[in-house]
Amino acid sequence: MEQQKNNPLHGIKLVQILEELVAYYGWEHLGFKIKIRCFNYDPSIKSSLKFLRRTPWARDKVEELYLEMLRKNGKV
Repeated sequence: MEQQKNNPLHGIKLVQILEELVAYYGWEHLGFKIKIRCFNYDPSIKSSLKFLRRTPWARDKVEELYLEMLRKNGKV
């Protein structure tokens, strides 16, 4: 299997990304930064994962915000 060099998301599960974003920003600020219903109305990890797994554009935004968070904290 080919290794994915320079891909900071390699090996990180969506649930981990979401949990870290919620811990860092909180649901309210996360819903402000990414305007999707599952973050703004009765948010939960389970409902958000369900939505993000079947909505590629939303998942891309979440992954982009996660990478931005990592850059701010000097982890990438």
